[in-house]
Amino acid sequence: MDDILYTIALTRMTGFNFQTALQLYRELGSGRAVYDHRNDIRDVLPDCSPRLAQALSDWSLPLARAEQELAFIAKHHISTFCLGDDNYPQRLADCPDAPIVLFYLGSADLNQQRVINIVGTRHATAYGQDLVRRFVSDMRQLCPQLLIVSGLAYGIDICAHRHALEQGYETVGVLAHGLDELYPPRHRDTAAQMVHQGGLLTEYMSETKADKLNFVKRNRIVAGMCDATILVESAAKGGGLITCSIAQDYDRTVAAFPGAVGAPYSEGCNRLIGSNGASLITSAEDFVQLMGWQSDARLSQAKVDGIERMLFPNLSAEEQAVVSALDAAGDLQLNQLTVKTNLPIGQVTALLFQLEMKGVVRPLAGGSYHLLK
Repeated sequence: MDDILYTIALTRMTGFNFQTALQLYRELGSGRAVYDHRNDIRDVLPDCSPRLAQALSDWSLPLARAEQELAFIAKHHISTFCLGDDNYPQRLADCPDAPIVLFYLGSADLNQQRVINIVGTRHATAYGQDLVRRFVSDMRQLCPQLLIVSGLAYGIDICAHRHALEQGYETVGVLAHGLDELYPPRHRDTAAQMVHQGGLLTEYMSETKADKLNFVKRNRIVAGMCDATILVESAAKGGGLITCSIAQDYDRTVAAFPGAVGAPYSEGCNRLIGSNGASLITSAEDFVQLMGWQSDARLSQAKVDGIERMLFPNLSAEEQAVVSALDAAGDLQLNQLTVKTNLPIGQVTALLFQLEMKGVVRPLAGGSYHLLK
């Protein structure tokens, strides 16, 4: 918690931007180390400007504000990740403009094996909404383990979050303000569900308003924490295209759905595809093939099948019937098993003996049988 305090304070130091704070953090390794060298910073960093050295000499106000933020964090059970922490999104940590601290309210692991973002216009048409619905639904079958990220904005963003929730995916919204408010307020119910099935992530402290510039800056987090950016509907200019451009700079995969020629909210996608700024996709299958994730569904099923085989090895159909009855109803006596399996009592007795030898069931006092899991 000590380093979190000084790292938060570092983001509040005046006279330099977040890039300079990041440089100091990377050079010295922690917010506390920057503080410890506040009076001899030019000995450690000879290129440090006189203006920056002067700004770093007085931490009183930033530390007071950081103390206030720590109280807010504790009260609302918010997690704080400093650059270099294990829970910090590692894909983002590799980016040259990564935030030095993130505030997170949620349950999802931000370092899952597969992470994508779905972005697009705030004025989503029925065509765009249907693309998102079908894409997320199909991805659930093709890539069962996936974290879906977006910006919780109107249009494509909120559509992506809601369909992710419906399909049982975890989904994270990257905010352009502090965690003491939610913009837009209309998405509050969805955001509340996301906290328990995903999360809300921001680099901004409480009392930070949703200014226009903040939305542009947060796009680098959306792009940087993901393997791929997927654009669904965009006008000739828009935030989704900015996210795609950042993802390209990070050498991440960018894919886009095409739209009708002349459609105002397909123009950005079509131009991006035409300029080779994004791979054209028309389905989840296209995207999975683009990413080389074809084996995900097979591996997931194989894992389930492997667990089942370990629990109940080499069972005949009749043995499986006995196991299923015990699994559904709990401990049962011989006569109850006979009724539930519709098998002769002599055969059930033999089956129970075989299952006991295989370590699948064991007899209990009173004549009942218990399924070992």
